[in-house]
Amino acid sequence: MLRTDHFDGTTFTNPDGPAGQPLPAVARMLREPRSPWPEQVEVEPRRPPGLGGAAAAITFIGHSTFLIQTAAGNVLTDPMYSERAGPWNLLGPRRVRQPAVRFEDLPPIATILLSHNHYDHCDLRTLGRLARRFDPRVVTPIGNARLLRSTGISVVEELDWWEETATGGLPITLTPARHFSARTPFDKNRALWGGFAIGIQDARLYFAGDTAYATFFRDIRTRLGPIDLALLPIGAYEPRWFMQVVHMNPAEAVQAHLDLEARMSIGMHYGTFQLTTEAIDEPLRALDEACRARSVPRARFRTLEFGETFLIGSPQT
Repeated sequence: MLRTDHFDGTTFTNPDGPAGQPLPAVARMLREPRSPWPEQVEVEPRRPPGLGGAAAAITFIGHSTFLIQTAAGNVLTDPMYSERAGPWNLLGPRRVRQPAVRFEDLPPIATILLSHNHYDHCDLRTLGRLARRFDPRVVTPIGNARLLRSTGISVVEELDWWEETATGGLPITLTPARHFSARTPFDKNRALWGGFAIGIQDARLYFAGDTAYATFFRDIRTRLGPIDLALLPIGAYEPRWFMQVVHMNPAEAVQAHLDLEARMSIGMHYGTFQLTTEAIDEPLRALDEACRARSVPRARFRTLEFGETFLIGSPQT
């Protein structure tokens, strides 16, 4: 790659701020007191309902994993079906809620959108299972192909920010995010991170991936037009001294919703793995408060029950 505002020739960065925290800050963060989470929250698995005449059916499976059913093929975002988000599926946070769609109930998957290489978003065991069952293509930021091919994925398309692919019948643009990448202490920021804008018939869906708040949300609106449905992270944001450069809090997610001029936003990245210090239900309470403060109707920025489906291009929308 040539050098850009987010690549120095060796590693990737965020043009408007640091890409992650230094190791001493990580060590301090691990000593922060945490609100207790339940060991398990029951989830009643649901079968995806299908399109039923809609342009798209978006089902919340858990964390940042959505099933997006379209007439041009089915899409999974950041698929994560393992019990732990960590190395070898043995270390790291344990899943509190099980996936709300059983793996065996997934319809054929044509495309996976993989936002970055962190363990709670890039689960090699899940990707290997998907490769064996469906042989999907994966669209991902630059630097992730080698890791993904190690799982048996045969078709990987790497994109830089603002690049587009139309392979598979759905136009997909990689959008900026303010985050970082790493799977070990030795590969920090050697791969890029990002979100995705997807054209589905006359609608535009945006999946933010993992991101802190930054001005690029306005850039997405300017370059791509208003968003019909935005999937925005609202969890894993405390303590702010550490997480502000990594994850949005609900108030910042509401600001992103406004910057995007989104017709509708749905919250994600909460209630599945305890990654940070806030309580399991705190993101939902804080989202209510943030919407009231900015006069955003909760019908415009909502959350789905685990396993619930939202339809685009139907009387529901």
